[in-house]
Amino acid sequence: MSTDSVTGLLIELSNGKREVVDALLPIIYDELKRIAASYLRRERSDHTLQPTALVNEAYMKMVDITQVSWQNKAHFLGVAANQMRRILVDHARNHNAMKRGGEFQILTLNEEIDKAEEQRADLIALDEALIELAEMDPVKAKIVELRYFGGLSTDETAEVLGVAPITVKRHWKMAKAWLYGRLVK
Repeated sequence: MSTDSVTGLLIELSNGKREVVDALLPIIYDELKRIAASYLRRERSDHTLQPTALVNEAYMKMVDITQVSWQNKAHFLGVAANQMRRILVDHARNHNAMKRGGEFQILTLNEEIDKAEEQRADLIALDEALIELAEMDPVKAKIVELRYFGGLSTDETAEVLGVAPITVKRHWKMAKAWLYGRLVK
């Protein structure tokens, strides 16, 4: 189905036609799953969320949002990337809270435990840095979110944000440098 058809369904959803939800998911499911897989590739190997579960959870949250006026397919995918990042950060925070006194766990001693701990800490630190970057420069933070987490190309990111691809490239380069400086402290 064409991007215009998806945009039409999203506009209908924005106008309160809830029945289009069932028609929308099969059309964009593969792209949502690609974004979810991109996120999960950066997670620890024993992560309990699978791409399908991440897509379903993000999708359910998104279609329940009633105050969004969906602009187009790219806008929807950008919001999906944001929702997936939020879900993974919440999951990492909950996992860390459990380790500090939640349910008892049996752990085996191996290097994977240390690696998983580092990845959770890295995701939370990156999320905190992105929040800080968003306060200073929301466009750069959104570009990082769409490119790094969402796996969108430069052109797709430019479409979501309504800017030129060269602008995305310039901001992407500056945002990566700022994040590197912030996270390596």
